[in-house]
Amino acid sequence: MPWGLAASGVRCWALALRAVEQQHPLVPTGGMVGLAPRRRVPCPAPRGTGGRAQHAAAEAGRVEDPQPGHGLRQLDAGPLQGLPHGVGQALPQAARGWWQCTVCSLVSRERQGMERAWGWKRRLSCSRAVVGLGVREEPVVGVAVPGVPVLCPPTCPRRGASGGLLPGLVLALQRGASAGCWSARCQPNLGPCVSRPPAGFVVGQAGLYQALAMFVVAYFIIGMTVLSVCAISTNGALDAGGAYYMISRALGPEFGGSMGIMFFLANVCGSALYVLGLVEAIVDIYGIPPGQSAGTGSQVLPRSYWYELLYGTFVLLLCLVVCLVGASIYAKATFLIFIVVMGVLGTVLVSFFAVGPTVVRLLRPHGNTSVSLNGSFTGFRLATLRGNLAAGYSVDYTTERTMSFSTVFAVMFNGCTGIMAGANMSGDLKRPSYSIPRGTITAVLFTYVVYNLLAFLLCCTCDRNLLQNDYGFLRDINVWPPFVSIGVYCSTLSAAMSNLIGASRVLYALAKDDLFGRALAPAKKTSRSGNPWVAVVMSWALVQLVLFSGKLNTIAAIVTISFLLVYATVDLACLALEWASAPNFRPTFRYFTWHTCVLGILGCGIMMFLISPIYASGSMAFMLVLLLALHYLSPSSSWGYISQALIFHQVRKYLLMLDVRKEHVKFWRPQMLLMVQNPRSCVQLIRFVNDLKKSGLYVLGHVELQELDSLPSDPLQAQTESWLRLVDKLNVKAFVNLTLADSVRHGAQQLLFISGLGGMRPNTVVLGFYDSAEPQDGLAQYLPFSGSREEAQLSFPPVREASGPRPLSPQEYVAIVADAVKMLRNVLLARAFEQLEQPRSAAPCIDVWPVNLLRPDSARYADTCSLFLLQMACVLHMARAWRRATLRLFLCVETGARTRGQEDKLRQLLKELRIQAAIHLVPWDSVVALHWQKQQEPWAAAPDAAVNFPACVSEEYLHAANRLILEQSSAPTIRFLYLPRPPADTALYPAYLHQLDLLTRDLGPTVLVHGVSAVTSTEL
Repeated sequence: MPWGLAASGVRCWALALRAVEQQHPLVPTGGMVGLAPRRRVPCPAPRGTGGRAQHAAAEAGRVEDPQPGHGLRQLDAGPLQGLPHGVGQALPQAARGWWQCTVCSLVSRERQGMERAWGWKRRLSCSRAVVGLGVREEPVVGVAVPGVPVLCPPTCPRRGASGGLLPGLVLALQRGASAGCWSARCQPNLGPCVSRPPAGFVVGQAGLYQALAMFVVAYFIIGMTVLSVCAISTNGALDAGGAYYMISRALGPEFGGSMGIMFFLANVCGSALYVLGLVEAIVDIYGIPPGQSAGTGSQVLPRSYWYELLYGTFVLLLCLVVCLVGASIYAKATFLIFIVVMGVLGTVLVSFFAVGPTVVRLLRPHGNTSVSLNGSFTGFRLATLRGNLAAGYSVDYTTERTMSFSTVFAVMFNGCTGIMAGANMSGDLKRPSYSIPRGTITAVLFTYVVYNLLAFLLCCTCDRNLLQNDYGFLRDINVWPPFVSIGVYCSTLSAAMSNLIGASRVLYALAKDDLFGRALAPAKKTSRSGNPWVAVVMSWALVQLVLFSGKLNTIAAIVTISFLLVYATVDLACLALEWASAPNFRPTFRYFTWHTCVLGILGCGIMMFLISPIYASGSMAFMLVLLLALHYLSPSSSWGYISQALIFHQVRKYLLMLDVRKEHVKFWRPQMLLMVQNPRSCVQLIRFVNDLKKSGLYVLGHVELQELDSLPSDPLQAQTESWLRLVDKLNVKAFVNLTLADSVRHGAQQLLFISGLGGMRPNTVVLGFYDSAEPQDGLAQYLPFSGSREEAQLSFPPVREASGPRPLSPQEYVAIVADAVKMLRNVLLARAFEQLEQPRSAAPCIDVWPVNLLRPDSARYADTCSLFLLQMACVLHMARAWRRATLRLFLCVETGARTRGQEDKLRQLLKELRIQAAIHLVPWDSVVALHWQKQQEPWAAAPDAAVNFPACVSEEYLHAANRLILEQSSAPTIRFLYLPRPPADTALYPAYLHQLDLLTRDLGPTVLVHGVSAVTSTEL
């Protein structure tokens, strides 16, 4: 069968060999394994491929012991020694003249290569397998037998600094070296193209067709995010922080702070990831093999966990020094590294054309044994291209897992991230709005072209076996293999520095914004040149802590998912700005729509769970915890909240859809306007009306008695902040509406006319009761304000004294009630609510008196006002704080009347209205007698007595009615009473108010209710 011999960087030539299998038992020869003497044959390999001294020694037949206990003998012909009984291989003719160790039976073309072979044997357990002889076109797997030493094939595809190497062992070592670099797949520059190309891995597993499709999908997802980044970065001046600055200024401090912490941690872990990958790549090539006290040739670095940690510390210190000097030296260093990486990439591309066909020997573990494979670099061949077009998923030799479309796509996508590397330096760029879009788009397009070009070149030149079983094959086919190692080291070092300086800038931006208080205060310090050196040192310390983990694969998954979560949030920020339709959102980059933002969010979300569902769920949970913590603990900011713009946009849209002509009584809800003179004396009433609104509109109205003509500016602007702070502290869901007027009545009319918007307008007015009681400062007694600086910040005047002047007269007060009724507003008058306590007892009571006590001769339980009174009591009972209360309905009856029928009718009404209340019958013969006695007086029979205010009601009757109410329950939580309509004659306003005062005196918290419209429904 033809053998393919290859040397690194030279053309391939072929030697015709014939392998005839023979079986020979082990022949003991003086205590060591040996062969019968045969004639010596010179090594057939050209002298240019090995050292002249080695060839001369081979031809002279000199045998020396390079290591105590090990002897060398030159092979001649016949079966190889060191094989168990029944297993043997004939010596190929071209291998005659090679050297074999008399103890471990390792074989090499050159004596000096044996020194490395002894070290590799112990490291790779290569004495457990036989490497079979294979053909370049059709690789043949060798026989795997425990206890059998390794025979290296008579090829030398790679040469190192110390002469000839054993190819099978070298490629096995290269597999370990590339695995270390493979853990850093998410490098944001061209490092993936050089160290362990995703293109080669993807093409080897998925084929060219699916590989190109994967690149299109991956870069489509990345491209959508890039468009969002470009749009936000061109919509105003950018400061330090990169993605954090964009998110925080767009979505507010909650999203910005939580994503800033995650972005900072992602950069910290990313820096540690690249440092560990660089250290592992260096140690795998220059480290002493495990289990040996000394290495050979360039293997001079001690190898252990602590030594690797020490190497990583030195690399991280180098990054720290560069970042401490400043962004200018970092930019120069990264530019130099970029030039080097581009040069390496150029040599990689040139190698596809300059290097001839090459056979690469691969040694792969298989259980407790090892197998040998041949991978071929065929050059440009149509047969190779056809063999790589279709998918051929197999077991990944680094993870021992069977690959699929999703797993290959997830691995490939890691090499496409890193688009925020330039945006992280936004604070150090002279023109970030100009540089970020152009630099990011150019980098994405360039890497996309490079990946596709590499995929096509690999498909045309490398067979499937090489692509699937050696991720470091670019070293094998490069014109000078150290070029690839230099590119790996430079690109990984650049990525580590990029993440370190990016983490420091994000930390500095977080500290400047004071979202975490004193915890990040030291990170604000900068040098004279503006370099945040404290943030750099803090980031370096955290990276050093991450280095102790040493788990590359875990760190890589966390880093990638964290970056994807940040990208999705950037898309969300751009989407929110676009949907808010704010006039000031005018980015100069216009090649985006809300569709691209949505696609970016969906793409990043899918990729997160495709890479690792566990880490993705954990990252989102951590982000949610940070968001909630910042929402409740962080101070308010002046950046502007995109949520407010979105809410305004949606509310405006839905208010236009809220048509008052489509209102129906089935969906009626109370919409309250509470008139407040001084909030200090109305704290309990404000909170009570908040329970009474039942998810309806709630407006706090206040009238300031001043004339705008005599004032230099509007005084209400300064008061609005105090009212809003009051609403926040009381935790009520209310709007504030303030107005200027020459009288309280005119101000109340203004508020009744203009309060609300569209279909959301107040339908119920709430007023405090007009009496002679001394106001109490409930604000000072309220816990959130008592003894705190919050109360001092409120600009409310102190409560008036009992003997002080009042801004409102009794006549004007009743006129306001009459105006509300004329405007078809329901009216509630609240009295003695300074005595109200929130229901804490086991069974608080809500007492309802649905009869008009001022007109007992026309008492009915089913008129509009009575039904509205029942509805309001039921609404209060439905509130969370009042659900345990007992709703009691009092039915006033006379002796001899059909009480049973009245009770049944009322109970049926309650059943139809779905109101659960206990009905109590109250005899009131004595009270009604006082009313009829007054009616029999000659002057009381006025012609309009039936329709106007009943001025004939005596005080004796009102006192009796008041006592009747008190006798039923001495101390209920609250009472609802019927409020009659104010008299038409304004001269009777004082008498009307006096009667209400007598009726409700000493009753405790009482609500007088007057309804003007139907609010109950028995229909489905």
